[in-house]
This record gives sequence, C-alpha cells and structure tokens, in this order.
Amino acid sequence: MDETRLRGELREAAAAHRPDRARILARVERGMAAPPPRRERSRGFGAGRRWTVTAAVAATVVGVVALGGLAVTALQDRPAPPPVAVAPGPPARAAGSVDPGSNRWWAQSDLAVTSDVEVTALTVELRVALTGGVVSTGRWQTRSADDFTVTVAEERGALVYRWTLKEGRAVPAGPHTFAAQYNHAEGTRDASADTYTVVLTAPDGGRTTLRGGFG
Repeated sequence: MDETRLRGELREAAAAHRPDRARILARVERGMAAPPPRRERSRGFGAGRRWTVTAAVAATVVGVVALGGLAVTALQDRPAPPPVAVAPGPPARAAGSVDPGSNRWWAQSDLAVTSDVEVTALTVELRVALTGGVVSTGRWQTRSADDFTVTVAEERGALVYRWTLKEGRAVPAGPHTFAAQYNHAEGTRDASADTYTVVLTAPDGGRTTLRGGFG
C-alpha cells in the first residue's frame, strides 16, 4: 500500500470526532497484506525500509484507535453529576405608574410591589430618564426608612433611586410602595423611558426579579 495514501488516511482518522475503528483496521490489514512491488536487488534495502515505516505507521493507527476507544468508554462510564436544586423565588408582582398628583413642573413615580411571602433581601431600583429639567426633590416608601439604605444618583442618562434592604432585616408579605419625586421642565412629561427593577429573595435563597416601566 502506498505510504503517502496510508499517512493521509491516518490524518483523516485522527481528525474524526469518533473514528470508525473497524473501518480503519480493515484498511490497515489490507495494506499490510498487499505484496510489495518488485524492485531490483540493488534497491532491496530501500524497499525493506519502506515496509518497516509502513508497519510502524499501521501500528500507530491501531494505537490511536485503541486509545480513542478507551477514552470514549471512560467518558461513557463516568457518572453524571447530580442535578442542582434551585429554590423557587418568592411569588411577587410589581406595577409602575405616574402619581395622579403630578403637575406641569413636578412629578412622582409610584412603584407598587406585592410579595406573597416574607423576603429577607430586597433591592428596588427606579430609573427616571433625564429628560429636560429632571432634578430629584425626594423619595419615600411605606416601610420604615431605618430598614433601607437609600441612594439617589445620576447613572447612564437616568436619575436612579435605589432602596436596599439592610442585612438582618425582613419585609413581610403584602403590598409596599416606593416613590420617587422630581422636578421637570414645564409641560406634560413623557415617562415612557422610565423603568424599574425589583429583586426579592426568600429566606431559603430563592430569588425573583421583576422589571417594567411607567409608560
């Protein structure tokens, strides 16, 4: 069998994801069984050396196939990892709206958050897009101010009001309101670009994320 052809078949076998062992072994056996071409006595040494190389290449093919089979068997025999249990998040819902008491120079965005169970971690983020003249004038929440760390800052084109429940505190089941107050340019302000994100965590670690807008 031609050495160049055998080497090509070896490269093809190595590149295959799952080599066909029976097919490769059959080709090797046919190549080894084929009689060497007749050559003059003066070239006998080269012919013998050529078949020695061919035999070595064939042995390498057999070794690659055998090792590949062992690797596949080892992967198949390896036990699958146990499934990871993920605790369901607390059932909750949220709705954003512009307070009806808003006027042509001032507005309040109300975020109603309702949880059906107690939560031990809570983050409320209310983003007011920086349309003309938007400046914070305050904020409030129905829960005690002592339960939260509250920040107001401009971030990426929005005035961001953020409430973070302090460690060791809890929020009971029920409805809760978070409100952001701000001045704006005279006229009816478009709140369609305003958004909110609420992340609630139950005592067992289950987490729920709520997102929406005020449009």
